[in-house]
Amino acid sequence: MKTLPDTVNHYKSTPEFNEHSVPAALQRQHTTAEAVWGRIRILEGKLLYRILEPAVEVITLTPELYGVVEPQVPHEVQLIGPVRFCVDFLR
Repeated sequence: MKTLPDTVNHYKSTPEFNEHSVPAALQRQHTTAEAVWGRIRILEGKLLYRILEPAVEVITLTPELYGVVEPQVPHEVQLIGPVRFCVDFLR
């Protein structure tokens, strides 16, 4: 699993999402902006996180394991049951 650099700082977060409110855009390929990192924080349940390049990685995120989104790297999430999560943005 990737790690966040020590040099980035949190600047905003999404609202809390659940299996009913997660935006469709998060469930298909998308990226962050240049120099923007993401941290997918699971509050309850599980979420499948797919990093699509340079090689496909599939990770099951849990409250104990957050997802690291690298700047401009294509990724998506998939629901696998009840979940509550949010995304923190860092730069």
